[in-house]
Amino acid sequence: MTRKKRKSKKKGFSQFLKDERTWKIAGLLCLFLGLYLTIAFISYFFTWELDQDKVINNSWSAMLEKDITVDNWLGRLGAITSNAFFYWGFGISSFGFIAILIKMGLSLVRNTPFIEVAKFAVHAILIMALCSVVIEFVMSSSKFSWGGVMGQSVFIWMTNFVGKLGLLLLIALVLGVTAIWFVNPKLSPVLAEASDKPFGKFSLPSFDFFHSSEGVAGRVSKKAEKRGYFGRLEEMMSESESDDEVATATAAPNDKVSPLNNPTAFPDYQPGMDLALPADDEKPKARQKPKVLQDLMLDLVNPDEIKDEVKPTQEETVSVPIETSSAPVAESNVINPAIPGPAAAAGVPDLPFEVADKPEGDSKVLPVQEEEDISTLTPYDPTADLSNYNYPSVELLEDYADRKVTIDREELEANKNQIVETLSHYKVSITGIRATIGPTVTLYEIIPKPGTKIKSIKSLENDIALSLSALGIRIIAPIPGKGTIGIEVPNKKKNIVAFKEVINNDKFMKAKMALPIALGKTIANEIFVADLAKMPHLLIAGATGQGKSVGINVILMSLLYKQHPSQVKIVMIDPKKVELFPYSKLDKHFLTFLPDQEEPIITDTAKAIHTLNSLTLEMDNRYDLLKKARVRNIKEYNKKYVDRKLNPNDGHKYMPYIVLVIDEFADLIMTAGKEIELPIARLAQLSRAIGIHLIIATQRPTTNIITGMIKANFPARMSFKVTSNIDSRTILDHKGAEQLVGMGDMLFTIGADLIRIQCAFVDTPEVERVIDHIDEQQSYPQPYFLPEVVDEADISGKGQNLKWSDLDSMFEEAARLVVGGQHGSTSMIQRKLQLGYNRAGRIMDQMCTLGIVGDTNGSKPREVLFHSEIELNQYLKHLKEQ
Repeated sequence: MTRKKRKSKKKGFSQFLKDERTWKIAGLLCLFLGLYLTIAFISYFFTWELDQDKVINNSWSAMLEKDITVDNWLGRLGAITSNAFFYWGFGISSFGFIAILIKMGLSLVRNTPFIEVAKFAVHAILIMALCSVVIEFVMSSSKFSWGGVMGQSVFIWMTNFVGKLGLLLLIALVLGVTAIWFVNPKLSPVLAEASDKPFGKFSLPSFDFFHSSEGVAGRVSKKAEKRGYFGRLEEMMSESESDDEVATATAAPNDKVSPLNNPTAFPDYQPGMDLALPADDEKPKARQKPKVLQDLMLDLVNPDEIKDEVKPTQEETVSVPIETSSAPVAESNVINPAIPGPAAAAGVPDLPFEVADKPEGDSKVLPVQEEEDISTLTPYDPTADLSNYNYPSVELLEDYADRKVTIDREELEANKNQIVETLSHYKVSITGIRATIGPTVTLYEIIPKPGTKIKSIKSLENDIALSLSALGIRIIAPIPGKGTIGIEVPNKKKNIVAFKEVINNDKFMKAKMALPIALGKTIANEIFVADLAKMPHLLIAGATGQGKSVGINVILMSLLYKQHPSQVKIVMIDPKKVELFPYSKLDKHFLTFLPDQEEPIITDTAKAIHTLNSLTLEMDNRYDLLKKARVRNIKEYNKKYVDRKLNPNDGHKYMPYIVLVIDEFADLIMTAGKEIELPIARLAQLSRAIGIHLIIATQRPTTNIITGMIKANFPARMSFKVTSNIDSRTILDHKGAEQLVGMGDMLFTIGADLIRIQCAFVDTPEVERVIDHIDEQQSYPQPYFLPEVVDEADISGKGQNLKWSDLDSMFEEAARLVVGGQHGSTSMIQRKLQLGYNRAGRIMDQMCTLGIVGDTNGSKPREVLFHSEIELNQYLKHLKEQ
């Protein structure tokens, strides 16, 4: 193509666009589309129930189907278009699109500026979005999609986030802001008499003051007047800044025309006006230029008090030069001499003066030396000891992308038909059904017809499960915050929720929480992140093999990925001895335990009791520090310490959060009973404020394991699949955990909310890679030790001559048990004689004092010094005779 042809083609196209007929035709098309949508929308009100199932199931493919018939007045295209705007869009607010098209069409036909159309479109879309939420808030229980998916989604999210009352207040705020922005109502109060004003004679100028000839507008140029109030004020400021002449403040002499002695000369004069007096012909005209402060200052005297007969004399006029200096003077500290004040009214000359700031030397309160020292210090950095610490990378985790499956639409359609058919068999009519696909479970929301009893639907749980041939059907009637009933149906092919996918989400990465934990995905495929510090304790239950240990690993890994070793310490109690042992490598990074403990992971019941008692002592010590620091919680205390407002010489220190993890709580309760339950209950009641949080897991959620005292202090509970309805009610106070499908499927509750979550999956090799990554880095010189507890057993009778009457009543039986079995263990005495730990420890120390057993040897049993019961009998006989 030659250059001439290309030029002619471009010229022809540009002429086509410049042609007035082109834009008129485009405007006519917009008007036609507006009319078309109007008819389709109106028809939607009458035919949506008949057409919705056909349109939703087939979407735009319905345009090509021959057997599908619709009842919309504009046929298939009208049904699909109206459904797209009403159901999937803004609901009834979608009429705003018609207004936009009509506005655009009229603008194109009339050849008016298009910028007005753009502004109108932006405003219309914002109003549509707001109205869809408001309408959904009012009509949420209706079966008709008044607010559309847009309004319903925002309504559900905001209801879960701030509650219905909070959403109502937020809507009222947005409506108020919108009204002020578009309407800009005049809110100035009606001026009253001076005696009725809250500030006495002082009064704020009304908006009319700026428009009148007496106000600011009477003394500005037309150019500034077009720019509004800010333009006029800007011009006045520029005038006052450019004025470098020396001004004089003199009253009018008697031989000149003054508005006070000749009111007829200036009929528009009002008190407070800046008026230029006429000068002689041979003298240049000079007047003081207006100052912003002068123009906007309030009248200090009521104008009604100025009498006409009061005339200034030559003696009363004083000329005072205003000195200019390079140093700027604060306008708020300068009183303008041109405005009459009380002194001027009394005949005293009103001179300009400047109020200077009071020098620091005049202050009677001397500055505190300690505060100056604190301000000069840099804030304390708790991470400075391990400043080169590298957080684990997500590359250490598996993504399991090759195991992802897609849900077959035929499966969803078949399940929907089975649910509708089963309900129809029992004469339960519904008006609509909607599916939400999750990683493990699909939620089918049904809207029953008015008059249908919810109880009749809940009783069909087993019948629906039979018709679907599915395990774990759960009916939520009704769904909180919605006017629907939920039926949770497990997917035939389940997706693995990879831990890498969960923590790589911004919801976890950008979480501003003290102890964030990423649990997995909800039924709506949303990442679920919670703050352990706000729970403040977590109770976990689930049968063997249902994902309980994986859930604990997910929680621990979340803390390792998000926290620095200086910010959190973990106490691990693992009676099973095999679940938490990989974390023992983190003893000098994240773990905390007793000083005399050889293994950082606690597996012995006796050591567990010592550790719990030590945690209670740590809790008491921390509360003492909070009391000395005059703060209420660990967050305020650490902030005060970081700001160096607490002196370490007074015993203050930075407090890391402490998380206690117990993998199998039932075993501890069975072997120790009250010795375990009491410190657990005390920690759960009091430890929230000082940053100690508990995570307790058990596979036997029975009432003798999870007692009422423990349940009352654990509002956050997490249940995997359990064996019975009773266990579900024990752990959750709700049924439903027995109907879970296993493999990480769980119910999480905190307060009244019950959320179904697919727990994230993290395998043992992934855990070991992350632990090795942390272990290879620089660590603290020694672990973060818990305080040692002086037990009653340690204050036995050592160094004293014990008599038979001083010994415990169970001493002889315990001694025979130890010597007979040649095993000096306190826990063995507990189990065999069914004693508490303190009493068993006291008996063991008495045997040590009498030389029956040796001293403690770490976690190993004590050495038995008597080799036969014959020797023991002779010794006891001799002891009794003393």
